[in-house]
Amino acid sequence: MQQRLARGEAAALGELYDRFASLVHSLAHRVLDDDAAADQITREVFGYVWENPDAYDPKQGSMRSWVAKLTHRQAVHRLRQTEAAALRDGGGDGTSEELEQKVRRASAAARADYIVTSMPAPLRAALELAYFQRRDYRQTAADLGVTEDEARRRLRLGLQLLSTANPRYQDGHGLSSPPGYGQHR
Repeated sequence: MQQRLARGEAAALGELYDRFASLVHSLAHRVLDDDAAADQITREVFGYVWENPDAYDPKQGSMRSWVAKLTHRQAVHRLRQTEAAALRDGGGDGTSEELEQKVRRASAAARADYIVTSMPAPLRAALELAYFQRRDYRQTAADLGVTEDEARRRLRLGLQLLSTANPRYQDGHGLSSPPGYGQHR
């Protein structure tokens, strides 16, 4: 893909867009909470990819990860610009510290979205059942047709991956679970 982009093959950009546009738009929207701004970020990211195909280094990760990183960087930059301008103009209702907190929250949310969409389907399915459909691990196991131990393993791995989205959930000795996880009811 990178070589085709470097040769200027418009079809390669089209394929890349088809593959990653929804990811780019959803990550940008998650950070900015604005459809028009997410549309603009999507155009900017694919414009950058088209103009700078050699900026991608396969040794640093997948094309998907690179595009997500570009999106995150551009969306956070836009959020900082927008919020800082609002603060300067008196239209904002906060401080620069609150702006940075907002950026951190938006970044963690976007990273969590990316992690969930990137994780293997069995882990994602278990998390979706447990969190969106409010199933416990026994119900999750039954719905997925796996053992209860396997359901717990999938949920634990999925939560460990998600915990990397927010450094607050890391204990310095590796990953820890979000507050309340693993407590008996």
